[in-house]
Amino acid sequence: MRYAETGFNLEVDLTRGNIERVATDPRDTELYLGGLGTNAKILWDRVPPEVEPFSPDNLLIFATGLLCGTPATGCNRTIVSTISPQTRLMAFSMMGGFWAPELKYAGYDKVILRGKSSDLVYLWINNDKVEIRDASHLQGKGAIETAELIRHELEEPKAQVAAIGLAGENRVYYASIEQGRSSASRGGIGAVMGDKGVKAIVVRGTKDINVAQPAEYLELCNEVLEYIKFREKNPIPGVIPILAVLGSPQEMAIHNEQWHTENFMWGNSRTRRKGFWTEEIAEAWKETLESSRTRLISCYNCPLKCGATISMPGLPTYMMKCFSKLTYTMAAFSDLDFGFRIAQRATEYGVDGYSTPQVMAFALELYENGILTDDDFPGMPSDSEGRFFWLLDRIVRREGIGDVLANGTYWAAKEIGNGADEYAHNNIKKQEQLPLKLSMLNPIYFLMYCTGEKINITQIEGQFPQAPFPKREHREKFVKDWFQVPDEKFKRYFMDWELRGENSNPYYPTVEMTCDIVDWQEMMHYIDDALGMCAGLSSFHLKPPYHIHNFPKFISSGAGFDMDEAKLTQAAKRYRTLVRAINIRRGMRRKDEKPPEDHWKKRFPELEAELLDAYYKFKGWNNQGIPTKASLHELDMDYVSEDFLERGILTDSEDASAKEASAENEKK
Repeated sequence: MRYAETGFNLEVDLTRGNIERVATDPRDTELYLGGLGTNAKILWDRVPPEVEPFSPDNLLIFATGLLCGTPATGCNRTIVSTISPQTRLMAFSMMGGFWAPELKYAGYDKVILRGKSSDLVYLWINNDKVEIRDASHLQGKGAIETAELIRHELEEPKAQVAAIGLAGENRVYYASIEQGRSSASRGGIGAVMGDKGVKAIVVRGTKDINVAQPAEYLELCNEVLEYIKFREKNPIPGVIPILAVLGSPQEMAIHNEQWHTENFMWGNSRTRRKGFWTEEIAEAWKETLESSRTRLISCYNCPLKCGATISMPGLPTYMMKCFSKLTYTMAAFSDLDFGFRIAQRATEYGVDGYSTPQVMAFALELYENGILTDDDFPGMPSDSEGRFFWLLDRIVRREGIGDVLANGTYWAAKEIGNGADEYAHNNIKKQEQLPLKLSMLNPIYFLMYCTGEKINITQIEGQFPQAPFPKREHREKFVKDWFQVPDEKFKRYFMDWELRGENSNPYYPTVEMTCDIVDWQEMMHYIDDALGMCAGLSSFHLKPPYHIHNFPKFISSGAGFDMDEAKLTQAAKRYRTLVRAINIRRGMRRKDEKPPEDHWKKRFPELEAELLDAYYKFKGWNNQGIPTKASLHELDMDYVSEDFLERGILTDSEDASAKEASAENEKK
């Protein structure tokens, strides 16, 4: 018997209309855990680097995490993986809600889509009965509207629906997949779903999931619940509100937005508005939030209420959470009322709430500077809010200039030319980042931004405080109950971190310490994404209830195979390395691993080069960021080095291809 997982994937060939229930290898679970880990193995095995994002041979994988659907609190994430049209690299985006547990209860760990449907369809999974159904009547419908129409059509009010809107149908590079209480947004995975002709995947499941040691597992679950109660009563002092408590993060419950609005950048990620948050604005924003927020809501099996249903006058109700509460508002230099109104339309269209506002602000900045002209914006309103609505409509429909902007700022700037590249200034690996610009280089964030292959900083950071505490006694109090650290050295790193002086940024934490800290933070996110755990209860927050010490116990008692901290660390390193191998095989190299030039005002090129050199070595990669033969062998991944040798990415005599390194130098 398989525990925690079902042991079956659902394979759907959209070209042929063929559906198969395929048994999986339990050995893969032990090596790659599940979720992101086994997704990466499937993509490596079946999607060679020659495959383009909009090729029928590209796969779109909806995966449950290994522990999804079990009693583990907050373990409900769907991990969606494909090759991104925006970055041309592996994309993996997570969504909460109820969809992943429902798929487990239907009897499947993953849904793997391949090929393309000639007509718009939706997939209906009802336990053992699976159908590809006509969706022509849903063409052009909003993502949330689609879900409601399908539930009514099937007479299944409890069915869970993951759907795309018009943006996905029209292959907008930053199209999202919307799912009731959450969305999978980054990397344009909604565009791949639209390219495959799939409007929605609908799931209803009523089967059971078995855990190996129920009594032990429930005891662990109860310990987590007790700790969550403790943290709710004891917020961490001295840190920003979204980190002081648990959650993903609790933006919809927070009224005070001084930190975000005065520290993050407005417009096209350029303007910082110090002193913006006055008493009058605070009162107006609080009134908007209170009047539009109908209720706070949770995901499956979680006591935290991180999202909220938003009802604006005259508009359908929709769900919102996290920083998308502010992204449209700040891009348009407007207020929260505008942000909530345009976010409703954007949610129905199905677009990424981080990229979309920046793309629109980028277009208007090009217009203001004469790179785009009136001819590019026929009939555009004169007011800022009207312009944003106008641009959003044209982007998702790919009309006029919207057809260019639908590819994101990196690709749009290339097509527009005439100096537009200078305005596409907030990208990493061709994808828009949080609109955040800072003063002094932060070595930890430099490495996370450069080498993170989620290409999204909020899905890399977490376990270590973002900044030093001003007084030593505060740091001493913080580390006293910091039992989540994998090693006591992390407490020392934090204790000695000062705001000023020798032990401050950019030379402290030291290069060696920085490698340790970044690796720990990233590892916890990768573990979450294999298990299906919400980052708001684990990797994103300080002192979370899930950590490296209790996760092995959850896996052992839940999935039924022996796990300890060393094995878990090795497994996470294995599939994290495999994600990198996929991207290396698709052409990613050191030259791609850099933050925006203007992310920090004070930069230190020699230190930055030293940080990359040290981190590559720490991870077992060569100076181009390619995993070495020795490190791959240690991870039981000789199949990767054999492929790299065959392609000339590695050579028998050296880990870095001399020809490749020489060619790179000649380009420079």
